[in-house]
Amino acid sequence: MHNREPLRLGPFLTRHLSPARIFILSFAGVILAGAILLWLPFASTRGIRFVDALFMSASAVCVTGLATVDVGTDLTTAGQIVLICLFQVGGLGILTFSAFLFGIMGRGISFKGREIVQSAFLHTPRRDFFIILKSVILATLIIESAGVVLLFIRFAQDFPAPTAFYYAVFHAISAFNNCGFSLFPDSFVRYQGDLLLNLTMMMLIILGGIGFVVHHEVFARLRDRNARLSLHSRIVLVTTACLVVAGAALFWLFEDDYILKGLSPRTQFLVSLFQSITPRTAGFNTVEIGQLTNATILMMLVLMFIGGSPGSTAGGIKTTSFALLLLMMWNRWRGSEEVTVSNRTVPRELIGRTLSITLASMLSVFFVVAAVMAAGHVEAGPMERQRFVEYIFETVSAFGTVGLSMGVTPKLGDFQKLMIAFMMFAGRVGPLTLAFSLSFREGKKTVVYAEETVMVG
Repeated sequence: MHNREPLRLGPFLTRHLSPARIFILSFAGVILAGAILLWLPFASTRGIRFVDALFMSASAVCVTGLATVDVGTDLTTAGQIVLICLFQVGGLGILTFSAFLFGIMGRGISFKGREIVQSAFLHTPRRDFFIILKSVILATLIIESAGVVLLFIRFAQDFPAPTAFYYAVFHAISAFNNCGFSLFPDSFVRYQGDLLLNLTMMMLIILGGIGFVVHHEVFARLRDRNARLSLHSRIVLVTTACLVVAGAALFWLFEDDYILKGLSPRTQFLVSLFQSITPRTAGFNTVEIGQLTNATILMMLVLMFIGGSPGSTAGGIKTTSFALLLLMMWNRWRGSEEVTVSNRTVPRELIGRTLSITLASMLSVFFVVAAVMAAGHVEAGPMERQRFVEYIFETVSAFGTVGLSMGVTPKLGDFQKLMIAFMMFAGRVGPLTLAFSLSFREGKKTVVYAEETVMVG
């Protein structure tokens, strides 16, 4: 009788599951574990239902920030700490932490494991993978620590030192991970004119949303002027800057005679800039979202759908996808079949993937909105039409892992909460990744059929 080698779960999973499925299962596992912890009596002041615990866990792990319970009052300090751990792990990814721990312990990482983690942060495979992984963790610690110090300086003016420090830690980690959870019931409306708090939060949100590979390349460029920024980093930085400026200008234009009326010029500037940055997956707010004009709501829907950048803590279709779509239209208008930018040609396969991501995202939003509306029994009438807008806003906010809400989240039914939670999950991992993970077919098709044209446009 031969002794059988005991089954090791890690190697078994990496051998039998695709990288997409391992990525999906890691997030799903953390969400389930977080839901169980939040459901236990120690995590809440008066107990919460499991569906709410699952929703809150999904919102934290998917770094969204939508909440069916009040984080500051309904959760205990222990429950809030569970949330902090969930959106920190969700922001960086459980696989990143695992790979980092294996690296510092001197244990090797499998080729597939390396492939999975690299795909989360890098646009091309790199030999210095572990160096970049260490820089991701180090950059996170440095940026979050700087945020804690700056926020503590501000909160210490309003709260005792221990409370101010705790608030600073919670909001710094939440902001850098683009989560949007706040311990204040009105988010940061009370601080809408505060320069230090607004600038600190905006810094954390932007740094968390541009992607870790951009951090690495920018820091390398600061150390060595001869270091080159990749095309990816240049597109991310330019697109992010344009969206921030355009969003702030449009917000001020749309709200000058409405929600900004009566505020000082400095406060108007801070509010406009903050509400231009936060729809890009952060979820904090310094004004009441439900009181904004329809034009501003539409603009926010566009910003939330675009989201942040690849390799970051953000959701949405990503800034690079948006930029490539614009470049494709521009090059086609010029009569060019290829998409070129900065003396570089973008591969056609990448353009096709961009179109697939955008279409899959739009269809996902459409079906979830339809399901949420059907479950909510939306009928004719002005009040129900307002509810329709709220459902669309909620769904797009979930897909972009933003967390902004028009106030409808606590009013959702159980099925609606599950659909919104699914939307957050799909937005965090990506609709195509989710679809590939559910597919039973692996590999590429080798059969090529004859071409035939169809009429378009």
